[in-house]
Amino acid sequence: MISQGRIREMLALLALPVMLLAVEIGGVLLAVPMAASGYAVFDDTDSLTNPLWFIVMLLGFTVFLLILIRYHFRKILYAIIHLSLFLAFIYVFSGLFRLVTDPETGIIAGTVLAAVATLLLWRYPEWYVVDTLGVLLAAGIASIFGISLEPLPVIILLVLLAVYDAISVYRTKHMLTLADGVIEGKLPIMVIIPKKEGYSFIRDGIGGSISPPDGTEDTKHDRAAYLMGLGDLIMPAILVTSSAVFMPESGYGVFSIPAIGTILGSMAGLSILLHAVSSGRPQAGLPPLNGGAIAGFLLGWGILQFL
Repeated sequence: MISQGRIREMLALLALPVMLLAVEIGGVLLAVPMAASGYAVFDDTDSLTNPLWFIVMLLGFTVFLLILIRYHFRKILYAIIHLSLFLAFIYVFSGLFRLVTDPETGIIAGTVLAAVATLLLWRYPEWYVVDTLGVLLAAGIASIFGISLEPLPVIILLVLLAVYDAISVYRTKHMLTLADGVIEGKLPIMVIIPKKEGYSFIRDGIGGSISPPDGTEDTKHDRAAYLMGLGDLIMPAILVTSSAVFMPESGYGVFSIPAIGTILGSMAGLSILLHAVSSGRPQAGLPPLNGGAIAGFLLGWGILQFL
């Protein structure tokens, strides 16, 4: 007979696909107001150099954060993360307000809401606050990059990021160091799914570090919560949004067939990731997630050729 604790862990795992689906659907629905607000990152949406610029910026920012962690500049790290969240929330909230008001009012209202959300994450980073605002933020960022890149550049970006994620988790392990710094500071750039009733992220943390000591494998199963970085939710959703925006020929409503295929493929990739996560060891999320999303997109694109 399955224990109560095991059932709760299984339900916690099922919450992750729900969050991924919410980000993917949200990214598509936000595409129209984001495009109307002029929030596209790249003017040349089909340029194959755009993914390279993205990777360069990501690597530079990651190195900077690791330096801050290495030399114990934690307060600076926390300030930079929260400032970045504030700026990102301005884009997301002002884009939402673009649906109901003029751009100027939308910017003002979006800035106020961004300040409130950032202050809430700083002063009260409880798991349900972090998850709710994290899903909204991830959907907004996915939408912004989804309207900025056509599917081919996105696929190249996802492949490069999957390779980088695997290297940074399994070889250099610097992503684990970064994750430990994020968890220690309770920085809200991840989603947190409690395994146990009465869990508090503020009080309990996750019950251990991500990075295994002395380079050994960490096989702990007693962590209090499952974690997933916002990047793991955002990247597949970028391809979903891009497929919906740039390949709208057929499908259901705003979701084209390639977009639907990408959603299904990302869910398949997530199931593989969740199976690996159940071992208790830290896993690189982007290889299965991005791989599944790309496979699903190609399947949807193939179906589209026969219609």
